[in-house]
Order: sequence, then C-alpha cells, then structure tokens
Amino acid sequence: MPPRLPPSTPFRYYSAAWTRSYATNQRLPLAFDLHEPSKPISNAPAAIIFMHGLFGSKKNNRSMSKALARDLGRPVYALDLRNHGDSPHNPYHDYISMADDVAGFIDEHKLKEPTLIGHSMGAKTAMTLALKEPDLIADLVSVDNAPLDAALLSNFGKYIQGMKRIEEAGVTRQAEADKIMKDYEESLPIRQFLLGNLYRPADQKTQKFKVPLKILAATLDNLGDFPYKNPGEVRFEKPALFVRGTESHYVPDEALPIIGQFFPRFELADIKAGHWVISENPEDFRQAVVDFLKPKE
Repeated sequence: MPPRLPPSTPFRYYSAAWTRSYATNQRLPLAFDLHEPSKPISNAPAAIIFMHGLFGSKKNNRSMSKALARDLGRPVYALDLRNHGDSPHNPYHDYISMADDVAGFIDEHKLKEPTLIGHSMGAKTAMTLALKEPDLIADLVSVDNAPLDAALLSNFGKYIQGMKRIEEAGVTRQAEADKIMKDYEESLPIRQFLLGNLYRPADQKTQKFKVPLKILAATLDNLGDFPYKNPGEVRFEKPALFVRGTESHYVPDEALPIIGQFFPRFELADIKAGHWVISENPEDFRQAVVDFLKPKE
C-alpha cells in the first residue's frame, strides 16, 4: 500500500529541472489486459491506458477498466508496469524509466493520443510522461498523487521485510503467508493486496512473489521523488483531472498551486475515500472520470 504523506511533511520545490541523474535503461515490453467496448464510440476510438500503484498489477483495475470501456465506448489497456505483474524485471525503477516504457507501449500498439489514468505510482508515471512527451497523449487522470517530492513513510520498507520473510519461510499456502504478514500490517485488505503478488513457480511447492523485492527495496527512496522540479521549464497544456481522496493526505490543498503550474488546465475531483480511491468508492470515481472524458457538446 503506498505510504501516506503526513500534513507536516514539507514539500520541496527546486529551480533546477533535475536534482539527480535518473539513469534510464532500454524500454521494456509491458504486459497488459485489453478491455474492448461492446459499443465503440466511433470506428477508431482513442484508447485509455490504466496504470496501477506500487505492488499492484493490471488485475487490480480490471472491474473499473471494464466499466470505463462500457461507459465511454473506448478500449482500455490495463498495464503491468515494470517490475510488477507479468512485465519484465529491471534494476532501474524510476519514473523516467517507467514513463519511457509507457511511451514505448503507445508506439508499439500504434495508439494515437490516448488518455492516461494512473493511481499513486502510476499517477506519477502518467504525469512524468505527460510533461516529458506532451504530444504523445490527449489528457490524463491522476489518482491521489501530485507532481512533487514527498518523503515515503516506513511502512513500505516494513512490507518488503515481511514479504522477504514469507519467501524465506517457504510457505505453500496463502494462509501461512498471511499469518507472517500480520506482524507487519494489521489491515486484512492491505495484506490481501500485498499477498496478491504470490504465485507458485512451475515444478515448485513453495510460493514466491512476482515483484522483485531486492529491486524495489533498493529504489524505494526514488519513488517519493518527482523528476521534474521547475514548472517554469516544462508543463502540460492539455486537460488533466486530479482525483483525490478526502481522507487521504497525498494531495493536500498546499499541493494545488504546484499542480496548477505544471498542469494549468487541471480540474479537481474530491471523492470521499482514503488513498485507495478506486476500490473504496468506485462509483464516485467512475462518474468523475466519465464526466471528465465524455465528449463535450
């Protein structure tokens, strides 16, 4: 579960476009599920690309992807970002690299100006691509994240410790894994979310995690950062919707000015939910996205 940003955590804005060198590697081919509309809005409707958060996968957004395909008459590609789900593993796990993978996906599938929807880590990936290659996409929906640096809390590190302990224990059933994970997370829904990454490799009795724990542990600090620092140097001049959970601390009011500088045409949708906006209040989320993306008369 992505960590919350406490209200007292200071935001850090810098004049330089970059404060560190983000090394990028080759583009990785991304696994995906395609949800086709039963009644397309046109002969060639623009696609929607849906991106999950840390420790998530394309299966997390399956129900919402089907609903949006139905309501908007547009195909929805639910992706597995690098180092998640069925996509390849790579030691580089930063937003520039992830955005470049998505740019490669758009090129590979010959998608013309798709919409990007991303939650948490997926939201920062979407924002990064929008600022890096604005001509590539039509608009974006950022779900409970903002274009700024924010210190990560310690629960991510705890989750990885628990997941490593599960692998070391050689569990054969999810119930065994859950018993171990209780030492690291009290919430059953969060444990179920994390343990959704377990699978049993062929010809093995014990279960392993699909996500590469060593890689993610080594790159956790970068996931709190946002690669672009100065909205005076780069901005996305097309429509953008920022959805935030009213019970979440990820997008406080103090973040709205910097959002407006990077995304001057942004709209804001407040939804009664915590950070898990899509699963906690799916109907209000669906309606907000449909209202934003439906053709304007």
